[in-house]
Amino acid sequence: MKYLFFYNTELGRIGIAEENSFITNIYFSPENMPEEAIIYETTLIKEARKQLAEYLESRRKYFDLPLAPKGTEFQLRVWNELKNIPYGRTLSYKEVAKNIGNHKACRAVGMANNKNPIPIFIPCHRVIGSNGKLVGYGGGLHIKLRLLELEKAL
Repeated sequence: MKYLFFYNTELGRIGIAEENSFITNIYFSPENMPEEAIIYETTLIKEARKQLAEYLESRRKYFDLPLAPKGTEFQLRVWNELKNIPYGRTLSYKEVAKNIGNHKACRAVGMANNKNPIPIFIPCHRVIGSNGKLVGYGGGLHIKLRLLELEKAL
């Protein structure tokens, strides 16, 4: 059973989804909500919201939540690598590709970043272009910029 609950945050309305006692998705828009989801605030979703609020208030640098993103083997490798990028730091797509052992996979890393189902908790906002420019973010570049400013990574 997939549960979902939306919260108003300084970033806008954010939905947090749980399935089988794991956080599976973050939604920046109710329009993207899966039809099968039950609107219900579980204990885990409450905890995820609490940790998100602490992060947005600059009181938390690390998340301690059970995450279960669904994706290909390559996407999972990329998303696991993103969790290794420290708070307040950024890497380029090229650096992430190198870190997962495939230095030519910059575009594929970008596509995996774009498909990240649990942004913020899996910090895809910490990946920027080699030239230092912000490129793409599922919630919009204004949110990516806000998160990087929050972490003082820019």
